Amino acid sequence: MALSVPSAPSTPTEPLPTDLEELLQLAEKTGAALAPLAADVDAGRSDGHETYRILKDAGLLGLLVPREAGGAGLGFAGYSRVLAVLGAHNGAAALGFNMHNVAIGSLCESATLPLPPAAEAFRSWLYGEVVGGRKIFASATSEAGSGAKLRGVRTTHRPSADGRGYILTGEKSFVSLAGVADYYVVAARAEGTEGSGEVSHFVVAADDPGVRFGEVHSLSAMYGTSTASMVLDAVPVPRSRLFLRVEGMSMYKLVREPHWMISGYTGAYLGIAEAVLRFTTDHVAASPRRAGSPVLRRELGRMAARLGAARALVHEAGARIDGARGTVEANAAVHAAKYIVGEVGPALAQDAVRICGSAALSRSQPLERLLREASFASVMPAKPEECLEYLGKAALGVNLHDATAFDW
Repeated sequence: MALSVPSAPSTPTEPLPTDLEELLQLAEKTGAALAPLAADVDAGRSDGHETYRILKDAGLLGLLVPREAGGAGLGFAGYSRVLAVLGAHNGAAALGFNMHNVAIGSLCESATLPLPPAAEAFRSWLYGEVVGGRKIFASATSEAGSGAKLRGVRTTHRPSADGRGYILTGEKSFVSLAGVADYYVVAARAEGTEGSGEVSHFVVAADDPGVRFGEVHSLSAMYGTSTASMVLDAVPVPRSRLFLRVEGMSMYKLVREPHWMISGYTGAYLGIAEAVLRFTTDHVAASPRRAGSPVLRRELGRMAARLGAARALVHEAGARIDGARGTVEANAAVHAAKYIVGEVGPALAQDAVRICGSAALSRSQPLERLLREASFASVMPAKPEECLEYLGKAALGVNLHDATAFDW
């Protein structure tokens, strides 16, 4: 029997709503359309591309784009809440969607800043591609041996022969939305500058000459993020697609405002934890005998309390970023939120297994998938030890705006 999939929200003819509650309702409706796809994508029976069509058709690509440019103008706090709603329905889809927003988030936050004409032209072009062109962006930073740390980037750029652009050469190891996105924001350094902090970002189109993708990685979870390697074989990129038309500023930006790189994922993993508690509660409620057990009620209460604390920390971190972006206090808050969510999600999943029993781990039930997905939070940047190191240095008063304070 064919799987019945709820109809996705229709292609919008009007701009996105700007009210957060309306956006959360839109995310809930979109998530309901994504939820039935999760199992088949996780099992490799589907490539997951349909999930991104649904997200695109819902109009959600422009969540972060300023209102005056046709987007919803969401800040980091509101975005984290929308992402959690999506993640509670389909964790892999939320993680993949997050990569689009990681790629454009910092630029959208610059909306109120006056820029030189060339940088303003770039910003306007990107907004138009997202809102009017409905193009998906993705981030291509990670490389073998260095992960997402910019200081270890080996992909290089050099001036093109005609002096009108650049030639990019290198290989990225874990690129989410490989073969799905229209554009990839690629981190690269100038030839001969290995080990320095001067890294730039370039927008590479999926169909640019010299761009190739490997096979989608067979991961233990998150197959739906369509993550694969990316080869850049002397890819020509026009000067107009140098991010903000400025070379060598990426490290400086990351050190001062690391929240997209290290905590954009947090909302998605919070949503996965929400799904774990929802499954466990429904499982217990289905049996009057179990639902009446004081022991199980206390277990559910403990899970709810831990999740509530994590949720509050995520919301507080988002509010700090929106109110005081770039401060050590705001940056410490998102590191703390990333660490706690990464701890709470897997712990709740283990509690759920203990409460629900082995029957709940059947591949026909979502808990087995949620257990695997929750564990991935610890391998996404920033990793738990990196979060704790940042928090420790913040407590000691280390100058965390100094690029040498961390191995970025």
